[in-house]
Amino acid sequence: MLSYQRKPVSLSFMSTDLPICSMLESPATLYHKDQYQFHILLHEPAITDREASCTSVLPILPTAAKPRLLWLEVSLSKIIITMQGNGKYFYRHIWEKGVYGICRYWLQNDSLKLHYQLQIRNFTRNLLVQGGPILEYLRLEYELWSQQLQMGHYILELEIHH
Repeated sequence: MLSYQRKPVSLSFMSTDLPICSMLESPATLYHKDQYQFHILLHEPAITDREASCTSVLPILPTAAKPRLLWLEVSLSKIIITMQGNGKYFYRHIWEKGVYGICRYWLQNDSLKLHYQLQIRNFTRNLLVQGGPILEYLRLEYELWSQQLQMGHYILELEIHH
């Protein structure tokens, strides 16, 4: 049975070995699909040049003038995050504990005629999902890989405020 609620959430993303840290607080819609299966829908604020320099977001990302839509699919063993909605770049990450997952990025130019796809891998070291019957907290620890090159260790945390 699908049910939903609006809840405030805190979403943080950080690297343990690079100067990358970002935090988002936003209202979100939490869809409860089945026991321990949730979808979370929220808007990520627009990235501007000013914000990019303050939060250490990579400056190579195109500036987005409008908010982006984040869709999280959460279960006890798997997390999928999809970002869409700004017209210039999109991404999808799939994490599963102890498994090499896929991260895909799609980039488009202003004319929308040219598009590029970048694919890298992640390795999920730890996945913790807490709460019941409503999701309360998740923590995801993973490594990013491009072929044989490790690109850092990362932590993603989501806290749902009740």
